Amino acid sequence: MQSSPIPTPSPRFLAAAGRLTGLVALLVVLATPARAAVFDPTTFTLDNGLQVVVVENDRVPVVSHMVFYKVGSADEPKGKSGIAHFLEHLMFKGTDTMAPGEFSAIVKRIGGRENAFTSYDYTGYYQNVAKQHLGRMMALEADRMANLKLSDDQVRPELDVVREERRSRIDNNPASLHGEQVNAATYLAYPYRIPIIGWEEEIVELTREDAEAFYETWYAPNNAVLVVAGDVTPDEVRRLAEETYGQVPARDVPDRIALRGGEPEQLSARRIEGSSPRVDQPTWSRRWLAPGQVWGDTDQTPALEVAAEILGGGSTSRLYRALVVDQAKAVYAAAGYSPSGLGPQTFAVYASPRDGVTVETLEEAVEAEIRTVLRDGVTPEEVDSAIRRLTRSAIFSRDDSLSPARVFGVTLATGGTIADVEEWPERLAAVTPDAVLEALRAVLVDRRAVTSVLRPEPRS
Repeated sequence: MQSSPIPTPSPRFLAAAGRLTGLVALLVVLATPARAAVFDPTTFTLDNGLQVVVVENDRVPVVSHMVFYKVGSADEPKGKSGIAHFLEHLMFKGTDTMAPGEFSAIVKRIGGRENAFTSYDYTGYYQNVAKQHLGRMMALEADRMANLKLSDDQVRPELDVVREERRSRIDNNPASLHGEQVNAATYLAYPYRIPIIGWEEEIVELTREDAEAFYETWYAPNNAVLVVAGDVTPDEVRRLAEETYGQVPARDVPDRIALRGGEPEQLSARRIEGSSPRVDQPTWSRRWLAPGQVWGDTDQTPALEVAAEILGGGSTSRLYRALVVDQAKAVYAAAGYSPSGLGPQTFAVYASPRDGVTVETLEEAVEAEIRTVLRDGVTPEEVDSAIRRLTRSAIFSRDDSLSPARVFGVTLATGGTIADVEEWPERLAAVTPDAVLEALRAVLVDRRAVTSVLRPEPRS
């Protein structure tokens, strides 16, 4: 399964932005002192370097078992785009003692659920199972951490599966194709500019040897995070982890920060225009590079979270009220930002014009709202309301064991710490109107903007 932290500039962004906001809001809920008895994690590290996080929740006899490898598509060798995602597929092909497909068959037979996902910064595998099956899941996952076995007869058909996935998800979707072009323009050098699923011209050339080399380079216990959430105790997880993962030897792993390189200063604004007869509704977006969890001025990230909520976090946001309600120029307007990731992130605004309104008219209206906020700032009432909304939006997520497991896994796999989760509400509560204005003025710089327009064109 493919996931991207950078949404495609289309109406589908509304769902993506909600997930990003929900992740941040979930951090708030998980770390709120009133919830500490449920979500306060226990963490320890095995002798081989595997970091383990346990989140106790005994409401139902179910556990979420997740392994995050600290490697994603941004860590791929030059010319091998898509290899991280391809290896994710191949991890289900068996080991010396496990037949191809047997892992998934076992999970299904015991009534569990499983999936896997590749991102720019991490690759994850998880199972949701009844608590009595946790040891078996850990043994199976540890086995394929150390003993993946591939053959050309398995690899070639799976490569066709990945190519079909690209055709169905990207090549047959004008918004997704356009989004690839926008990402490539957003980053001058940083590898976030390359699609997670890979370029078709490079996917087709991937080999078994490529997959094995990537696996042997990155899939090691000292380059992974294990998160277990649900009806378990830390002592139980420690015992099982030592019996299974603890038997996998550590290996030297490259410094992926050094391998990725940096992003040069951006001196010129860029504009990407696209059109397709399969596009029904025009869309417009503008994005700027922004600090992330470990990149740039990290002190600005809480203020940018609040800023995104104030500008475009829902029907009460500034952009929505101005463009959709008051001026009736847009059918939707939103903003999005998430600090999660090892590299430079993006702060973005999105809108789509009403019938009879041109993209250019809508663009002028968005720019006017941005100029206003950069000139006048935001009010204390807006900041307080944004913080409350971020907190309330994830209240019901506390009952889902998979959500806290993913939050901690993503945070640790992208350079963060347990404290980043635990201390989030204090940092959020410290955000002031002046901090929001300072962060926005630092990020929303015209010469660094990337504007995207995707329009319909007449069908032939």
